[in-house]
Amino acid sequence: MIKISSVIITYNEEHNIARCIESVKDVADEIILVDSYSDDKTVAIAESYGAKVYYRHFKDFGDQKAFAIAQASNDYVLSIDADEVLSDELRESIRKEKLQPRFEAYNVNILANYCGQWIRHCGWYPQPKLRLFNKRICGINANKVHESIVVKEVNIKVGFLDGNILHYSYKTISDHTKKIELYSELAARNAIEQGERIWLIKILLGPTWKFIYNFFLRGGFLDGYLGYVICKNIAYAGFIKYVKIKLYSRNMQQSIPEPVPH
Repeated sequence: MIKISSVIITYNEEHNIARCIESVKDVADEIILVDSYSDDKTVAIAESYGAKVYYRHFKDFGDQKAFAIAQASNDYVLSIDADEVLSDELRESIRKEKLQPRFEAYNVNILANYCGQWIRHCGWYPQPKLRLFNKRICGINANKVHESIVVKEVNIKVGFLDGNILHYSYKTISDHTKKIELYSELAARNAIEQGERIWLIKILLGPTWKFIYNFFLRGGFLDGYLGYVICKNIAYAGFIKYVKIKLYSRNMQQSIPEPVPH
């Protein structure tokens, strides 16, 4: 039987954190929370559930999650965000693997709830991600945003867990547009560090193609009005990221403001 450490990073998540921890407490032997100095009740709520809390200033998502994983005392780590919940089916899948693990890493499907509606298209589902893993064999990439767990060794088979991680992504459309600002800033920084450059043609045509691809080819229209909103915001996020990369690359000495998680 293996033991599992669940790791969570937070900033002002008092409305989400109890629901998140409730969903993992029966399958996790340890809960690690790394907080970016929240000024609400996030930490107090987490501590009431027995979570081990660490404070750390936020630099970017990849860096923060790498720190959280390093604090885990168990080899197997379950990475979950504060606005996510394990479905009943997924918890049962994890319990079975704890008794007799078959793999060193496991993918899980993510099902997003957007403004009260579950989204099954737009490229948002199933989008499997590696979330349960042996930290000795897997690690997080260096991306500032849209970070992911990667297998560091060759010839390692990755398993798949039944059930979903339920992601309560955005309560309002305004929440989504605010997050686009943060994510586009981090993504632009990451692109500049990797030497990426943007041609004007990509700024002009890239966002349009993103909308067509997600709304029509990936079935966003099947999610109705909110599917349309999501696909438009995906296109807008791409546009803002491309513009920032273009702007920052024109003057590498330009001061880029530090991002603040919201």
